[in-house]
Amino acid sequence: QVQLEESGGGLVQAGGSLRLSCAASGRAFSTYTMGWFRQAPGKEREFVATITWSGSSTIYAASVKGRFTISRDNAKNTVYLQMNSLKPDDTAVYYCAAGGKRIALTQREYNYWGQGTQVTVSS
Repeated sequence: QVQLEESGGGLVQAGGSLRLSCAASGRAFSTYTMGWFRQAPGKEREFVATITWSGSSTIYAASVKGRFTISRDNAKNTVYLQMNSLKPDDTAVYYCAAGGKRIALTQREYNYWGQGTQVTVSS
């Protein structure tokens, strides 16, 4: 069982930066692929980024590639999402999720989810 708690969301102007954190409970954190997803108002939840258990591999959605960076600190049971050059289209609730051992891009491959943190980017 893994419990996840996101933090770091807020209101930022376009072009600004935020760093989201996701703290995980449980001793097996270092074995899980971790992912970030987001859901904008009126839209379905979508994939943002994922990172393997070791941090050696990452994949990003095309819409955030080059602007967002996912990383993890297994000693701290925490995964991060550094978001730079934010745009109004990045406004959404951001969720972290814990999956299996393989890198994963779809929601059904993730077993545990946080409650989400709101990110609002003003123009």
